[in-house]
Amino acid sequence: MTAAAADLARARLIPARHGIAARLKAGETVTVVNTHGKQVVDTWAFNARDVSEFMSMEHSRASMLRLIPRVGDTLTTNRRRAILTLVADTTPGIHDTLIAACDIHRYRQLGAVGHHDNCTQNLAQALEAVGLSVAVTPAPLNLFMNVPVTGNGELDFQSPVSEAGQYVALRAEMDLVIVFSACPQDMVPVNDMHPTDAHFLIA
Repeated sequence: MTAAAADLARARLIPARHGIAARLKAGETVTVVNTHGKQVVDTWAFNARDVSEFMSMEHSRASMLRLIPRVGDTLTTNRRRAILTLVADTTPGIHDTLIAACDIHRYRQLGAVGHHDNCTQNLAQALEAVGLSVAVTPAPLNLFMNVPVTGNGELDFQSPVSEAGQYVALRAEMDLVIVFSACPQDMVPVNDMHPTDAHFLIA
């Protein structure tokens, strides 16, 4: 697994600020590499036979009984079925299941003028590229995103603690379509203010 994660020559690119979709068969594993470090990768998964069934953060939290998945935890769908299991994580284990995908409305609130790349659009375009569409944008699994929850329940957006070359690996529990977005957020420090490429490998 370590060799596979390091072998970027075999990996597929998740371009900075853009998204990409891929198909996984049940039992296959996808390794998501934080190539340059500090980059959030919004991640979605959909039942390959029925995209109205998708990986759900609220259902997964109820199943895992924690905010952040750990190795061995299984993420579930909006129909409470297993869809992805976290099988490896070389990062410090800081990810996010709370924050919605960025969109045009978020960037306008932050003061952006005109178009700003966003994960919601990246999801739609990535699915369109493989002939699919969804009516709504599910809350993503925000790999490598650092949004600590304080003791009094407040949230804070901080730079990721992941470093270059660190990775997570997820095993498909059903035939699925997975979508990654190398988050374009550059107005709060979730990508250390500088979106970069990431990579993934399927085995």
